[in-house]
Amino acid sequence: MMDASPRSARSVGAAVQRCIRPACGASFGIRERIYICQNCGGPLEIATPLPSANEATTLRARWRSRAGSLDPRDRSGVWRFREVLPFDDAAPIVTLGEGNTPLYDAPRCAEYSSVGALRLKHQGCNPTGSFKDTGMTTCVTQAVLVGARTVVCASTGNTSASLAAYAARAGLQCAILLPRGQITSSKLAQSMDYGAIVCEIDGNFDDCMRLIQEIADDPSIYLANSINPFRIEGQKTVAFELMEQCEWHVPDHVVVPGGNMGNSSALGKGFEEMQQIGLIERLPKLSVIQAEGAAPLAQLFAGLQAQSTPERAPIPEELTPVENPQTLATAIKIGSPVSWEKALRSVIRSHGQVIAVSEQEIADAKAMIGRDGIGCEPASATTVAGIRKLVAAGFIRREESIVAILTGHLLKDPDYVSHYHRGTLSLGSATKTDSRLIKGSFRNAPVQVAASKSAILDQLRRTNS
Repeated sequence: MMDASPRSARSVGAAVQRCIRPACGASFGIRERIYICQNCGGPLEIATPLPSANEATTLRARWRSRAGSLDPRDRSGVWRFREVLPFDDAAPIVTLGEGNTPLYDAPRCAEYSSVGALRLKHQGCNPTGSFKDTGMTTCVTQAVLVGARTVVCASTGNTSASLAAYAARAGLQCAILLPRGQITSSKLAQSMDYGAIVCEIDGNFDDCMRLIQEIADDPSIYLANSINPFRIEGQKTVAFELMEQCEWHVPDHVVVPGGNMGNSSALGKGFEEMQQIGLIERLPKLSVIQAEGAAPLAQLFAGLQAQSTPERAPIPEELTPVENPQTLATAIKIGSPVSWEKALRSVIRSHGQVIAVSEQEIADAKAMIGRDGIGCEPASATTVAGIRKLVAAGFIRREESIVAILTGHLLKDPDYVSHYHRGTLSLGSATKTDSRLIKGSFRNAPVQVAASKSAILDQLRRTNS
């Protein structure tokens, strides 16, 4: 629904777009159509006047009461927290009822990770099946406000599906750039069904991202990747919603997959703003998990950790890209993430970690999430794989409270699931003796059974024995 009814009371006030680099800090108008600092080329974030600390109790009650409202703004898990968003009350909100996603207990994943308890915040339960919707509602709303006619993005699949849906709701033209042959059929089908112009190119996501930034110079076009700070504003509300679900008790750790880094950037911003308002007293340790074949930030972080006082080291302004990223977790198959500076800043400020996990670790963790009856796409499973690894390294203690963010729905990549359980999952064409074949530890392959009662009962007895 696109809600354009007039409202009063709230205005954008003194909100600005601000460069995050301390040596620059340049500010720009809230309606300027820019994506990077026009002074130094650094990343931008939205600086919004936040409610005062004496409003914390009132805000909690107001946000909770809105959950029972039928107002389209209140039915959204993003716009329900609109006091912390840079939009006035007359903004033409473009919403599909995003957010309000479940927080699950995952006892089997907890045992697998050697911790006492583990909770999974499942962003795959959004309207288009991924966390991207929480940012796309604010991004497309901003596109309408600045008068864009076309919205564009580069994508590994989830962003394109989300943008296509929200553009359709807003009546905007949508064009997406995808790396040919590297997007799951499920994600591609969504973009086509929502009416997007799908442009497949020879190259990887990073090539698409470079091209899309060149295209976005056209004044009629609005860029919707996470380099756009308005995407981050919507996605940060996931942190607010999570804390509400935790009854405002801060977890010791929040663990998130690392792709283009918008999600980790947004969560970090959300937690920091809650601390400023007085909604929480401390930050959870925010850790980012990447796939080994696409882990530029993990490599950079390892170098910073090698320094004697890594927390005091300035955040570098350059990241060495992975030229040819390789992972079956296609949602995070990104070698040059555009939001890495923001993500790294959040990790360092919260005393978290950035690590990489193998394809085998991802696949088995994903199967274990399924055993908890939850299910997710492969990229999401890096979180449970990473938690298991961080526990083994002593960074996470068994008794600590932990929340893992799942970013995409199981049905985003059903072929991965089928290949894992049938024993045919591999990085490229592989044989049973090839190291690229992933040997699933928790395979659950179909079995052929004769069409008779006795054969079926016999199979059940053998399976339970």
